[in-house]
Amino acid sequence: MRKILLAEDDDSLRRFLAKALERAGYEVVSCPDGEAALDALDQGPFDLLLTDIVMPGVDGIEVARQAAAREPGQRIMFITGFAAVALSAGARAPAGAKILAKPVHLREIVAEVERMIAA
Repeated sequence: MRKILLAEDDDSLRRFLAKALERAGYEVVSCPDGEAALDALDQGPFDLLLTDIVMPGVDGIEVARQAAAREPGQRIMFITGFAAVALSAGARAPAGAKILAKPVHLREIVAEVERMIAA
């Protein structure tokens, strides 16, 4: 089973994403913030890191950098509600990271996850 590390500080969105991904057949390790996601990296390897960019404390960019340092070639997908953050994140994010803007439909996220993992 493919394994996803999910970091999202919005509780309801995190629950919806985790359920949708689990229904699609993925094992999901769900974290409420960047610090918890950094701790969860020890439960890897992960097939994909799916993280919000803007979170209190450790942001998604830092989580992605540390995940990529531990696992070169780590697939990374960012979700964010802040267009300006998404634009600037592209320059700071690990190479090959995908950025999706909120609001995003659950089916769209699942489809993008499937494409990234299959690549």
